[in-house]
Amino acid sequence: MKKEVLQELGLTEEQITAVLKENETDLAAEHKKTQSAELERDNYKGQLETAQTALKEFEGVDVKELQGKIQTLTNDMAAKEAEYQGKIADMQFTDLLKGEIQKRGGRNEKAIMGILDVNALKESKDQSKDITAALDAIKESDAYLFGSDEPIDNPVILGGGTGGIDSNTATLRAAMGLSAPSKE
Repeated sequence: MKKEVLQELGLTEEQITAVLKENETDLAAEHKKTQSAELERDNYKGQLETAQTALKEFEGVDVKELQGKIQTLTNDMAAKEAEYQGKIADMQFTDLLKGEIQKRGGRNEKAIMGILDVNALKESKDQSKDITAALDAIKESDAYLFGSDEPIDNPVILGGGTGGIDSNTATLRAAMGLSAPSKE
Protein backbone atom coordinates (compact mmCIF):
# COMPACT_ATOMS: atom_id res chain seq x y z
CA MET A 1 0.00 0.00 0.00
CA LYS A 2 1.29 3.46 -0.87
CA LYS A 3 1.03 6.66 1.10
CA GLU A 4 -0.25 8.62 -1.93
CA VAL A 5 -3.25 6.33 -2.35
CA LEU A 6 -4.21 6.92 1.28
CA GLN A 7 -3.79 10.69 0.92
CA GLU A 8 -6.10 10.66 -2.10
CA LEU A 9 -8.68 8.90 0.04
CA GLY A 10 -8.58 11.88 2.38
CA LEU A 11 -6.94 10.31 5.41
CA THR A 12 -4.98 12.44 7.84
CA GLU A 13 -1.23 11.98 8.39
CA GLU A 14 -1.84 10.16 11.69
CA GLN A 15 -4.32 7.80 10.11
CA ILE A 16 -1.97 7.12 7.20
CA THR A 17 0.89 6.32 9.63
CA ALA A 18 -1.35 3.96 11.65
CA VAL A 19 -2.57 2.17 8.51
CA LEU A 20 0.97 1.81 7.14
CA LYS A 21 2.21 0.42 10.51
CA GLU A 22 -0.60 -2.13 10.56
CA ASN A 23 0.12 -3.02 6.93
CA GLU A 24 3.83 -3.46 7.77
CA THR A 25 2.96 -5.85 10.62
CA ASP A 26 0.72 -7.89 8.32
CA LEU A 27 3.41 -7.97 5.62
CA ALA A 28 6.06 -9.13 8.14
CA ALA A 29 3.81 -11.97 9.30
CA GLU A 30 3.12 -13.04 5.72
CA HIS A 31 6.82 -12.75 4.89
CA LYS A 32 7.62 -15.16 7.78
CA LYS A 33 5.01 -17.61 6.49
CA THR A 34 6.50 -17.39 3.02
CA GLN A 35 10.03 -18.00 4.33
CA SER A 36 8.79 -20.99 6.30
CA ALA A 37 7.04 -22.38 3.23
CA GLU A 38 10.20 -21.83 1.13
CA LEU A 39 12.34 -23.69 3.70
CA GLU A 40 9.88 -26.54 3.74
CA ARG A 41 9.83 -26.60 -0.07
CA ASP A 42 13.66 -26.68 -0.17
CA ASN A 43 13.69 -29.51 2.36
CA TYR A 44 11.26 -31.53 0.21
CA LYS A 45 13.36 -30.79 -2.87
CA GLY A 46 16.44 -32.12 -1.08
CA GLN A 47 14.60 -35.26 -0.01
CA LEU A 48 13.35 -35.80 -3.55
CA GLU A 49 16.85 -35.43 -4.98
CA THR A 50 18.23 -37.88 -2.40
CA ALA A 51 15.48 -40.39 -3.17
CA GLN A 52 16.06 -40.02 -6.93
CA THR A 53 19.81 -40.56 -6.45
CA ALA A 54 19.15 -43.65 -4.37
CA LEU A 55 16.72 -44.99 -6.96
CA LYS A 56 19.32 -44.50 -9.71
CA GLU A 57 21.62 -46.83 -7.77
CA PHE A 58 18.97 -49.55 -8.01
CA GLU A 59 18.53 -49.24 -11.77
CA GLY A 60 19.29 -52.56 -13.42
CA VAL A 61 19.11 -54.49 -10.15
CA ASP A 62 17.22 -57.76 -10.30
CA VAL A 63 14.90 -57.89 -7.29
CA LYS A 64 14.47 -61.67 -7.52
CA GLU A 65 18.25 -62.10 -7.47
CA LEU A 66 18.48 -59.93 -4.35
CA GLN A 67 15.74 -61.95 -2.69
CA GLY A 68 17.64 -65.12 -3.54
CA LYS A 69 20.83 -63.69 -2.03
CA ILE A 70 18.94 -62.67 1.11
CA GLN A 71 17.50 -66.18 1.43
CA THR A 72 20.96 -67.71 0.93
CA LEU A 73 22.46 -65.45 3.58
CA THR A 74 19.62 -66.25 5.98
CA ASN A 75 20.17 -69.98 5.45
CA ASP A 76 23.94 -69.56 5.94
CA MET A 77 23.36 -67.68 9.19
CA ALA A 78 21.01 -70.41 10.43
CA ALA A 79 23.58 -73.09 9.54
CA LYS A 80 26.33 -71.19 11.38
CA GLU A 81 24.08 -70.81 14.43
CA ALA A 82 23.33 -74.54 14.40
CA GLU A 83 27.05 -75.32 14.04
CA TYR A 84 27.84 -72.97 16.93
CA GLN A 85 25.17 -74.55 19.15
CA GLY A 86 26.50 -78.00 18.23
CA LYS A 87 30.03 -77.03 19.24
CA ILE A 88 28.75 -75.68 22.56
CA ALA A 89 26.80 -78.91 23.18
CA ASP A 90 29.90 -81.00 22.34
CA MET A 91 32.02 -78.94 24.70
CA GLN A 92 29.50 -79.28 27.53
CA PHE A 93 29.21 -83.03 26.93
CA THR A 94 32.99 -83.47 26.90
CA ASP A 95 33.33 -81.50 30.13
CA LEU A 96 30.60 -83.59 31.76
CA LEU A 97 32.24 -86.84 30.62
CA LYS A 98 35.74 -85.81 31.75
CA GLY A 99 34.37 -84.68 35.09
CA GLU A 100 32.67 -88.03 35.65
CA ILE A 101 35.86 -89.90 34.67
CA GLN A 102 37.85 -87.83 37.16
CA LYS A 103 35.25 -88.43 39.89
CA ARG A 104 35.75 -92.16 39.49
CA GLY A 105 39.54 -91.87 39.61
CA GLY A 106 40.18 -92.46 35.91
CA ARG A 107 43.89 -92.69 35.13
CA ASN A 108 43.75 -91.97 31.40
CA GLU A 109 40.78 -89.97 30.06
CA LYS A 110 41.63 -90.62 26.40
CA ALA A 111 41.85 -94.38 26.89
CA ILE A 112 38.57 -94.48 28.78
CA MET A 113 36.84 -92.26 26.22
CA GLY A 114 38.19 -94.54 23.47
CA ILE A 115 36.35 -97.49 25.01
CA LEU A 116 33.07 -95.59 25.42
CA ASP A 117 30.50 -95.23 22.64
CA VAL A 118 30.68 -91.42 22.80
CA ASN A 119 28.17 -90.84 19.98
CA ALA A 120 25.52 -92.96 21.69
CA LEU A 121 26.13 -91.11 24.96
CA LYS A 122 25.84 -87.72 23.20
CA GLU A 123 22.46 -88.64 21.74
CA SER A 124 21.20 -90.03 25.04
CA LYS A 125 18.22 -88.32 26.62
CA ASP A 126 19.66 -88.66 30.14
CA GLN A 127 23.37 -88.21 29.51
CA SER A 128 24.43 -88.05 33.15
CA LYS A 129 22.75 -91.36 34.05
CA ASP A 130 24.01 -93.13 30.92
CA ILE A 131 27.58 -91.84 31.40
CA THR A 132 27.53 -93.10 34.98
CA ALA A 133 26.32 -96.54 33.87
CA ALA A 134 28.90 -96.77 31.06
CA LEU A 135 31.77 -95.71 33.32
CA ASP A 136 30.71 -98.18 36.01
CA ALA A 137 30.70 -100.95 33.40
CA ILE A 138 34.19 -100.00 32.21
CA LYS A 139 35.45 -99.73 35.78
CA GLU A 140 34.23 -103.27 36.37
CA SER A 141 35.66 -104.74 33.16
CA ASP A 142 38.85 -102.67 32.89
CA ALA A 143 39.66 -101.74 36.48
CA TYR A 144 43.29 -100.99 35.61
CA LEU A 145 42.11 -97.72 33.98
CA PHE A 146 40.88 -96.46 37.33
CA GLY A 147 42.52 -95.88 40.68
CA SER A 148 41.44 -98.24 43.43
CA ASP A 149 39.80 -97.33 46.70
CA GLU A 150 41.18 -100.44 48.43
CA PRO A 151 44.35 -99.90 50.46
CA ILE A 152 45.82 -103.23 49.33
CA ASP A 153 45.90 -102.01 45.72
CA ASN A 154 47.26 -98.62 46.74
CA PRO A 155 49.82 -99.32 49.46
CA VAL A 156 50.99 -96.42 51.53
CA ILE A 157 54.59 -96.56 52.67
CA LEU A 158 55.28 -94.52 55.72
CA GLY A 159 58.80 -93.19 55.95
CA GLY A 160 60.86 -91.89 58.80
CA GLY A 161 59.63 -94.45 61.34
CA THR A 162 61.67 -96.17 64.03
CA GLY A 163 61.50 -99.50 62.29
CA GLY A 164 59.34 -100.91 65.04
CA ILE A 165 55.98 -102.59 64.76
CA ASP A 166 52.89 -100.59 65.51
CA SER A 167 50.11 -102.03 67.65
CA ASN A 168 47.87 -102.87 64.70
CA THR A 169 50.57 -104.96 63.06
CA ALA A 170 51.41 -106.70 66.31
CA THR A 171 47.72 -107.55 66.84
CA LEU A 172 47.44 -108.87 63.30
CA ARG A 173 50.56 -111.03 63.67
CA ALA A 174 49.30 -112.41 66.97
CA ALA A 175 45.94 -113.28 65.38
CA MET A 176 47.74 -115.22 62.67
CA GLY A 177 49.80 -117.07 65.17
CA LEU A 178 53.05 -115.39 64.23
CA SER A 179 55.58 -114.27 66.72
CA ALA A 180 56.82 -110.73 67.00
CA PRO A 181 59.78 -110.06 64.75
CA SER A 182 63.15 -109.78 66.40
CA LYS A 183 64.79 -106.40 66.59
CA GLU A 184 68.24 -107.59 65.77
